[in-house]
Formats: sequence, structure tokens, C-alpha cells
Amino acid sequence: MRQVLFLDLVDEAEAIARYEAWHAPGAVPAAVVESIRAAGIRDMEIHRTGNRLVMIMETGPDFDPARKAAADAADPQVQAWESLMDQFQLPLPWSSGSKWTPASRIFSLQDQP
Repeated sequence: MRQVLFLDLVDEAEAIARYEAWHAPGAVPAAVVESIRAAGIRDMEIHRTGNRLVMIMETGPDFDPARKAAADAADPQVQAWESLMDQFQLPLPWSSGSKWTPASRIFSLQDQP
């Protein structure tokens, strides 16, 4: 299943560059990468335009966002990563305060005649 989520970054060039550096290959802590994979997330990409991010996740049938959140809350290494990322990330103005806001699909070429 594909999930698409959005988030804003602090709109400062230096902060954006630091955020991107933390997401370069090999820069994300191994424990964080393992927690993503262990949750049933098969693939994940983050793209940026300006200070807006979009995350695209491909999840397996065993993925449960609530279980992932609980596991993350119990993992000190993931919590350290989240605290570090908090200095860069801003929830979208219309979100309910959560960091990543899910998007609703409104078009699919496969659904078209």
C-alpha cells in the first residue's frame, strides 16, 4: 500500500541543507533505518520542493501505524533521532499538530477509462 505524507521544514537555507545532510545515504542512524524496515515499510522516499517535503511509503500488509508509533516511542535511539529532526520540521498549518500529514489521493491514471 502506498502512503503519501507532507511536512514543512524551517524555511532557512542552512537548516534545509543540514536536514538534507542528515538524510544522505549512510547518515540516518542504523537503528532508525531498522525500525522503519521492522515496521513493515518496504520502501520510503522523501522529496523536497522549497521547504515542503513529501514522503512516499510503500507498506506491506503487516504495517500498523499505531504499532510503529508505539515501537518508536519505546526506542531511545529513534526518540533521539526524532528530537534532532524536531529542530527542522514544522507541521502543516492545517494538521492536527502531527508532524507528517497524510494526503488524500484525488486522481489515479489507472482509474481513468
